[in-house]
Amino acid sequence: MQIVGNAQGSAFAERAGEKFGQTTDQLETLQINVGLKCNLSCKHCHVQAGPTRTESMGREVMQACLDVIDAYGFTTLDITGGAPEMNPHLEWLLVEAAQRDITVMLRCNLVILSFPEYAHFAELYARHGVQIVASLPHYVQKNSEAQRGSGTYAPGIEILQKLNSLGYGEGDGLVLNLVYNPGGAFLPSSQDQLEREYKKRLHDQFGIGFDNLFAITNNPLGRFAEALAAKGTLQAYRDKLAAAFNPATLPAMMCRNQLSVDHEGLCYDCDFNQAAQQPCLDGRTIFDYRDAALAAASGDMPGLRRRINFGDHCFACCAGSGSSCGGATAGE
Repeated sequence: MQIVGNAQGSAFAERAGEKFGQTTDQLETLQINVGLKCNLSCKHCHVQAGPTRTESMGREVMQACLDVIDAYGFTTLDITGGAPEMNPHLEWLLVEAAQRDITVMLRCNLVILSFPEYAHFAELYARHGVQIVASLPHYVQKNSEAQRGSGTYAPGIEILQKLNSLGYGEGDGLVLNLVYNPGGAFLPSSQDQLEREYKKRLHDQFGIGFDNLFAITNNPLGRFAEALAAKGTLQAYRDKLAAAFNPATLPAMMCRNQLSVDHEGLCYDCDFNQAAQQPCLDGRTIFDYRDAALAAASGDMPGLRRRINFGDHCFACCAGSGSSCGGATAGE
């Protein structure tokens, strides 16, 4: 069973209103999902990544993404998956992206870097100044492995120590951010408080340092939604998110200043909409953006502003302190 979100015209779209139903004029982040193959099958994974998935972004799509960054002035390339390291073209993409004056960030599950065939990526990330957003669902082993599987905690800790040895997480150099996901159908507690707890526990027990913690609300999509549906609690969780709607989170919704691209080049407002199978309302692909830029080489560039394809799963991004790929979106 595949659980997806609702289409435009949802209750969330009504709550967001016309003002926040469109993107900003200048988009900042191009987020690309380079594939759904992953060494883990985390319980909270909204895209249902795992070892049996075969979807993988080819070099042609990656090149089109780079062309669009050049043409439209995106300032951040956000690489996600699956485990991005399992895409055979990732190293090429990182080398190409490093030649541009942009921020390159990559979402890593840490455990993948403990495998010999992927271990070299840690040094590659450091060499090219890649910002790492590392998933560590909890600082307590039992809680973390409840989401990610037995035997996943220790390798993750060892990789964090290795990243520290390469200069990551020192506060003024290579950026290392961690991601917390709730262990069930509840909202994250205070991101600031969680960050203090993570930093103290990881430093005291393992000598690990990092820059920031992102607390991300579990979205009722994909594998997490299926688990809730099996328990008969999916609608209750959706209702909880809607009841916790916070209008103060609307201005900083990540969909307002980014474009998300799947492995085939189809465009979405965010990675959650990829999981919900809700493409951008204009139906454009990354190739359409690239071709429009080429056609306008001697004239005005076409605008990037677009209407956002909301669904009721979007309440997860606007509940409580808000949630995005960069953590909380409203002050606490």
